[in-house]
Amino acid sequence: MNAVERRAVEQPFALDQPQAYLRWRERKLARYPHWVEDLIVEVRDPRKLSDSEAAEIRRVCGVANLAVYSSPLAGIADKDIARCLGTQLGLARLHANPLADEDGISSLEMTPEKSRLGYIPYSNQRLLWHTDGYYNPPQQRIGAFILHCVRPAATGGENRLLDPEIAYILLRDADPSYVAALSASDAMTIPANEEDTAAARPAQTGPVFSTDAGALHMRYTARTRSIEWRADEATRDAVQFLKEILDSDSRYVFTLRLAGGQGIVCNNVLHDRSAFTDGPAAGLNRLVYRARYTDRVDNA
Repeated sequence: MNAVERRAVEQPFALDQPQAYLRWRERKLARYPHWVEDLIVEVRDPRKLSDSEAAEIRRVCGVANLAVYSSPLAGIADKDIARCLGTQLGLARLHANPLADEDGISSLEMTPEKSRLGYIPYSNQRLLWHTDGYYNPPQQRIGAFILHCVRPAATGGENRLLDPEIAYILLRDADPSYVAALSASDAMTIPANEEDTAAARPAQTGPVFSTDAGALHMRYTARTRSIEWRADEATRDAVQFLKEILDSDSRYVFTLRLAGGQGIVCNNVLHDRSAFTDGPAAGLNRLVYRARYTDRVDNA
């Protein structure tokens, strides 16, 4: 029985099954990484993983919903790095958002025409905490994503990363009512985007926490504009407590600045990005490929 099947049987995310939750929590925390270095897997070529390399990425991702690979391919602008890596890890359903490149993979770099429209990933501004695709409908929820760094910026561009299962534990341990509020079907609404016809979408209402085949899914953004939270005290308290977790120096929040040839493989973890400055004279214009998937890393 793999991890997803075990969670589905035990239902640790059901508030009326506290013993199942405590058993799952004990297993989760007992093997959880302590340092960001514990997440790093050295690989020769992400396009052609060895069996042992693939197994180690799966293992690390299995305990933290997150793994970082490090390869010697700095400066190589090849989207097959992300695409082939995903295929080897069981990621088959690539999700192309409207701003992605024609092949469905996004080239995240300073792009003035997209930046002027307010699309922060294509600017050098900081990105607030979020999970990918928080504005998507349930049938298009993002289960996993890969970020591959071709080259970093001259300065800045750090990511902070938090496993949604750890966020869930911290919230539930503090007060199960926080989880109940954030699991409500109308907890969070992202208003419609009607200004940009290329990326138009209807309003999307749904929970922060939900489950899919026994696995926990989280949709969240720290934005204060273009978001509507359920107007009750329980939700406000839960959102505030989550914000305090994300703003803290919790040992569970990993900080990483990707170097060229490095990348992140994860089951849609919470993440942000600091502002950055490019250095064109030194050839340090930040370029990161992003591949999003509607399935999760196969940890079996």
